[in-house]
Amino acid sequence: MSKIIASAAIRGAHKIAKRAEESLNNAIQQKGEAQEVGFPDTAYFMPIALALLGVKVKTLGDFVPVLEKAKSMLPPEPAEHVWLPYLGNTLDAGIATILFEEIIEAVKYITGPNPVDGIWLGATDDVILRMQGIKLVDGSMPGFAACVGAMPTNAEAVKLANELRERNILVFMFGETNGKSMAEQLAEEGVQMGWDSYLVPYGKDITAASYALGFAARSAMTFGGIAPGGLKEAHDILLYNKNRVFAFVLALGEVDDEKYATAAGAINYGFPVIADTDIPQILPTGICSYEHVVSNVTHDKMVETAIEVRGVKIKITKINVPVPYGPAFEGERIRKEQMFVEFGGQKSTAFEYLRMRDLDDVENGKIELIGPDIDKMPEGSAQPLGIVIDVAGRKMQQDFEPVLERQVHHMINGAEGAWHMGQRDMNWLRISKSAKDKGFNVKHFGEILLAKLIDDFPAIVDKVQVTLYTDEKAMADLMEEARQAFIHRDERVAGLTDESVDTFYSCTLCQSFAPNHVCIISPQRLGLCGAYNWLDAKAAFEINPAGANQPITKGDTIDERLGQWTGVNEVVVQKSNQSVQNISAYSIMIDPETSCGCFECIVAILPVANGVMIVNREHSGMTPTGMKFSTLAGSVGGGAQTPGFLGVGRQYITSEKFISAEGGFKRIVWMPKELKDSLESQLKKRGESIGIPDFFDKIADETVGTTEDEVLAFMQKVGHPALEMESILEFSV
Repeated sequence: MSKIIASAAIRGAHKIAKRAEESLNNAIQQKGEAQEVGFPDTAYFMPIALALLGVKVKTLGDFVPVLEKAKSMLPPEPAEHVWLPYLGNTLDAGIATILFEEIIEAVKYITGPNPVDGIWLGATDDVILRMQGIKLVDGSMPGFAACVGAMPTNAEAVKLANELRERNILVFMFGETNGKSMAEQLAEEGVQMGWDSYLVPYGKDITAASYALGFAARSAMTFGGIAPGGLKEAHDILLYNKNRVFAFVLALGEVDDEKYATAAGAINYGFPVIADTDIPQILPTGICSYEHVVSNVTHDKMVETAIEVRGVKIKITKINVPVPYGPAFEGERIRKEQMFVEFGGQKSTAFEYLRMRDLDDVENGKIELIGPDIDKMPEGSAQPLGIVIDVAGRKMQQDFEPVLERQVHHMINGAEGAWHMGQRDMNWLRISKSAKDKGFNVKHFGEILLAKLIDDFPAIVDKVQVTLYTDEKAMADLMEEARQAFIHRDERVAGLTDESVDTFYSCTLCQSFAPNHVCIISPQRLGLCGAYNWLDAKAAFEINPAGANQPITKGDTIDERLGQWTGVNEVVVQKSNQSVQNISAYSIMIDPETSCGCFECIVAILPVANGVMIVNREHSGMTPTGMKFSTLAGSVGGGAQTPGFLGVGRQYITSEKFISAEGGFKRIVWMPKELKDSLESQLKKRGESIGIPDFFDKIADETVGTTEDEVLAFMQKVGHPALEMESILEFSV
């Protein structure tokens, strides 16, 4: 291995060690060793200390042995320009550094300054981590970029951010160069930042790097199911990140000692460093998949170099629009004062309708606008909009119409300055002033839909034609046709049951992060992430026969009540790497389905209440199990079967097959108010179907109580049907 200058990294580690020791000692002096410490709404204590040392830090006193262990890893502080022909000391200094940085950031939450301040977001909570999970596992977010420091100009910072986002790469920002951070540069240019926009400003201090590396460690523990413990587990977590979390560091501007030390910490994870300055390079492979440090890279080649060095797989669809395009722009919000024009949203008439046509009836690539374009519309006005998409293909099926139609939301939102919400005839769109100034118009909606449908669904879509209406009279007949089609589709889907089909579908998208997990998707049970139902999986198989969704012949029935079939179990054994032998489609107690960590909700039994509670990942409060969502999720995910606990998608809650082996829907006794309110119409309809029209009012929420005893008292008051059912624990045998 080529010689490197390790002095700077080791010196930087010693400097950060001194900061950490002073910070911890001051905090203990002020608050005492018993002072509780932790990042808000996380289940992993201090994630780096837990992942790399197996230490569960709950108090300031618990940090003392972590500090001492990190200090023991520090190589002696070298003299200037000591040449070392190996990475060992530098890597040790890097591990020590990120442990020190985690201490510094955690103490800030107790003694200040608060890490959450202005544009700075501080630590990532578990809700956000899991919300990003589906993007990680389905490949829509191929990797992470940690941008350290600042670009020479604000314009260059915006350009770099957009280059990364156009490739759907999540951007973490921390550290500074000459007193300025990249996040501050973006803020000065009015760029929206936050998790929804793929731009995450962690903190201006270099120690905020611990949030990014903690995020990576938690990915291994959450999605990989790696239980932290000793040296082997620490090695497995680092190896998991090297092989599955495609991240890299972009060092912007001067690299000082502390940045060298932090970069050494990232290299331990297999994350290479790409620098725009002339720092020493580490080119041989070893800890990283390819080069470790590549320097003196010009800004116009920085992103491509990083992608090449890290081995990130990027798919870019070039769209003929005058604004940046990619899923990273989906989280953009266009407020009223930023809007040039809007469509629908109860402000005007609007709809979107995708229909299957014969090949001869579709003129591929045709985009037609009937009515005025944006240049003829008054600023700030609400205008009518009809989007009619005609699709033809030799393998196209009518069942695929709603699957493709739902993609309109994501496709249009991918354009910077375009915003979409809702579907069917309840959609709402906006175009921003800045997008209009760049030349974006109504016809560009057609350009997006045409390119994406052809590119994303080549196996079933051969030809696409888009007609856009801004003339309300001209679109009236088509809007009525669309509404009749929507009614027909709903009736068709409502008739699909598990018994009416011979084929289910597997989903192994999450195996990139949870190697032993497999979802079984049936007409009455969608994937636990909530993103894939039976029709979606069917369409996905047609699109990519070798992909993550594969057909499963149910086979002979083993147990009708539990929902076990020979064909399903055979596939589960095979696709779970022999780790799971049987799954029950309808039971929470006997052989329940595994979870990866991307579930929308967790179902957990409440034995005293003789029922189950359901908590959604957005809920950060306490639940009647005595655990918050983040703690529960730590037990349920990772591809293991956990009787009494189940990860599910929201829409499964009102399915007739919801834990039907244990009595089903009538077992629901508690859920957060937000979840309950969001499902109100479905919950009431389901209650009526089982002969309990007021069942919705019998479900407790946090306004009633957050302990099992409080839930039980409420159930007795309202006469909850679960009180009359047989003990749920009897179903465990």
